[in-house]
Amino acid sequence: MKFNKNISILLLGTFIMLYACSNNSEKTQTEVAPTPVDINAVNPAISNQAPSTPEPAQNAAGVWHYICTKGCAGGAGVAGNCTVCGSPLAHNAVYHGAAAPAPTGTNPAAPQTQDPPQNAAGVWHYTCSKGCAGGAGTAGNCATCGGPLAHNALYHQ
Repeated sequence: MKFNKNISILLLGTFIMLYACSNNSEKTQTEVAPTPVDINAVNPAISNQAPSTPEPAQNAAGVWHYICTKGCAGGAGVAGNCTVCGSPLAHNAVYHGAAAPAPTGTNPAAPQTQDPPQNAAGVWHYTCSKGCAGGAGTAGNCATCGGPLAHNALYHQ
Protein backbone atom coordinates (compact mmCIF):
# COMPACT_ATOMS: atom_id res chain seq x y z
CA MET A 1 0.00 0.00 0.00
CA LYS A 2 2.87 2.33 0.74
CA PHE A 3 4.07 1.75 -2.86
CA ASN A 4 0.72 2.77 -4.34
CA LYS A 5 0.67 5.93 -2.21
CA ASN A 6 4.12 7.00 -3.47
CA ILE A 7 3.17 6.45 -7.11
CA SER A 8 -0.07 8.41 -6.63
CA ILE A 9 1.81 11.33 -5.13
CA LEU A 10 4.40 11.23 -7.91
CA LEU A 11 1.75 11.19 -10.64
CA LEU A 12 -0.23 13.96 -8.95
CA GLY A 13 2.95 16.13 -8.67
CA THR A 14 3.80 15.57 -12.33
CA PHE A 15 0.27 16.48 -13.38
CA ILE A 16 0.35 19.69 -11.30
CA MET A 17 3.75 20.73 -12.78
CA LEU A 18 2.58 20.16 -16.34
CA TYR A 19 -0.62 22.08 -15.74
CA ALA A 20 1.21 24.96 -14.04
CA CYS A 21 3.82 25.24 -16.82
CA SER A 22 1.24 25.26 -19.59
CA ASN A 23 -0.72 28.07 -17.93
CA ASN A 24 2.43 30.08 -17.26
CA SER A 25 3.56 30.08 -20.88
CA GLU A 26 0.26 31.55 -22.03
CA LYS A 27 0.44 34.31 -19.43
CA THR A 28 4.05 35.07 -20.34
CA GLN A 29 3.19 35.46 -24.01
CA THR A 30 0.40 37.93 -23.35
CA GLU A 31 2.37 39.85 -20.72
CA VAL A 32 5.53 40.16 -22.85
CA ALA A 33 3.83 41.26 -26.06
CA PRO A 34 5.37 44.61 -27.13
CA THR A 35 3.26 47.71 -27.22
CA PRO A 36 3.42 49.55 -30.57
CA VAL A 37 5.06 52.97 -30.30
CA ASP A 38 3.99 55.88 -32.47
CA ILE A 39 7.31 57.46 -33.51
CA ASN A 40 5.63 60.77 -34.33
CA ALA A 41 4.18 60.97 -30.81
CA VAL A 42 7.65 60.48 -29.32
CA ASN A 43 9.36 63.07 -31.52
CA PRO A 44 6.96 65.19 -33.59
CA ALA A 45 9.86 67.01 -35.28
CA ILE A 46 10.68 63.86 -37.23
CA SER A 47 7.29 63.75 -38.96
CA ASN A 48 7.65 67.36 -40.14
CA GLN A 49 10.87 66.71 -42.07
CA ALA A 50 10.69 66.30 -45.81
CA PRO A 51 12.26 63.13 -47.20
CA SER A 52 15.84 63.79 -48.26
CA THR A 53 16.70 63.70 -51.94
CA PRO A 54 20.23 62.92 -53.06
CA GLU A 55 22.28 65.86 -54.22
CA PRO A 56 23.94 65.78 -57.67
CA ALA A 57 27.68 65.09 -57.90
CA GLN A 58 28.29 68.56 -59.37
CA ASN A 59 26.36 71.80 -58.83
CA ALA A 60 25.17 74.08 -61.65
CA ALA A 61 28.60 75.74 -61.80
CA GLY A 62 30.34 72.37 -62.30
CA VAL A 63 31.87 72.24 -58.80
CA TRP A 64 32.25 68.73 -57.36
CA HIS A 65 30.59 67.91 -54.02
CA TYR A 66 33.62 65.87 -52.86
CA ILE A 67 37.15 66.53 -54.11
CA CYS A 68 40.53 64.81 -53.75
CA THR A 69 42.63 65.90 -50.76
CA LYS A 70 45.71 65.86 -53.02
CA GLY A 71 44.13 68.07 -55.70
CA CYS A 72 43.57 65.52 -58.46
CA ALA A 73 41.16 66.52 -61.23
CA GLY A 74 37.55 65.37 -60.91
CA GLY A 75 35.58 64.37 -57.84
CA ALA A 76 32.44 62.56 -56.75
CA GLY A 77 28.95 63.03 -55.38
CA VAL A 78 29.63 61.02 -52.21
CA ALA A 79 32.56 60.54 -49.85
CA GLY A 80 34.98 57.81 -50.88
CA ASN A 81 38.40 57.56 -52.46
CA CYS A 82 39.87 59.42 -55.43
CA THR A 83 39.72 57.40 -58.66
CA VAL A 84 43.09 58.84 -59.76
CA CYS A 85 45.34 58.44 -56.68
CA GLY A 86 43.21 56.56 -54.12
CA SER A 87 43.39 59.32 -51.49
CA PRO A 88 40.26 60.08 -49.46
CA LEU A 89 37.81 62.60 -50.89
CA ALA A 90 36.94 65.62 -48.75
CA HIS A 91 33.71 67.60 -48.61
CA ASN A 92 33.91 70.72 -50.80
CA ALA A 93 32.20 73.70 -49.12
CA VAL A 94 32.38 75.64 -52.40
CA TYR A 95 29.78 73.20 -53.78
CA HIS A 96 27.21 74.78 -51.42
CA GLY A 97 28.24 78.35 -52.28
CA ALA A 98 30.67 78.91 -49.39
CA ALA A 99 33.72 81.04 -50.06
CA ALA A 100 36.95 79.08 -49.90
CA PRO A 101 40.48 80.43 -49.69
CA ALA A 102 41.96 80.23 -53.15
CA PRO A 103 45.37 81.02 -54.53
CA THR A 104 45.63 84.48 -56.08
CA GLY A 105 44.37 84.66 -59.64
CA THR A 106 42.14 81.57 -59.54
CA ASN A 107 38.40 81.12 -59.36
CA PRO A 108 37.48 78.16 -57.08
CA ALA A 109 34.06 77.77 -58.72
CA ALA A 110 35.53 77.42 -62.21
CA PRO A 111 36.42 73.91 -63.36
CA GLN A 112 40.13 73.28 -62.84
CA THR A 113 42.31 72.88 -65.90
CA GLN A 114 44.84 70.10 -65.70
CA ASP A 115 48.52 70.85 -66.23
CA PRO A 116 50.32 68.85 -68.94
CA PRO A 117 52.38 65.89 -67.65
CA GLN A 118 55.64 67.59 -68.69
CA ASN A 119 56.51 71.28 -68.88
CA ALA A 120 58.18 72.97 -71.87
CA ALA A 121 61.62 71.85 -70.60
CA GLY A 122 60.47 68.21 -70.44
CA VAL A 123 60.35 68.04 -66.60
CA TRP A 124 57.68 65.66 -65.24
CA HIS A 125 55.03 67.09 -62.85
CA TYR A 126 55.12 63.93 -60.68
CA THR A 127 58.13 61.63 -60.46
CA CYS A 128 58.78 58.26 -58.82
CA SER A 129 59.82 58.60 -55.18
CA LYS A 130 62.14 55.59 -55.73
CA GLY A 131 63.95 57.24 -58.66
CA CYS A 132 62.55 55.34 -61.66
CA ALA A 133 62.75 57.09 -65.03
CA GLY A 134 59.65 58.85 -66.35
CA GLY A 135 56.74 60.30 -64.45
CA ALA A 136 53.13 61.38 -64.77
CA GLY A 137 50.86 64.41 -64.89
CA THR A 138 48.93 63.48 -61.73
CA ALA A 139 49.67 61.87 -58.37
CA GLY A 140 49.40 58.11 -58.38
CA ASN A 141 51.74 55.15 -58.60
CA CYS A 142 54.85 54.63 -60.70
CA ALA A 143 54.22 52.63 -63.87
CA THR A 144 57.59 50.86 -63.48
CA CYS A 145 57.81 49.84 -59.79
CA GLY A 146 54.33 50.68 -58.41
CA GLY A 147 55.77 53.04 -55.78
CA PRO A 148 54.08 56.37 -55.01
CA LEU A 149 54.69 59.35 -57.29
CA ALA A 150 55.85 62.56 -55.58
CA HIS A 151 55.22 66.14 -56.66
CA ASN A 152 58.21 67.61 -58.51
CA ALA A 153 58.75 71.29 -57.56
CA LEU A 154 61.13 71.74 -60.53
CA TYR A 155 58.13 71.36 -62.84
CA HIS A 156 56.88 74.85 -61.83
CA GLN A 157 60.23 76.64 -62.33
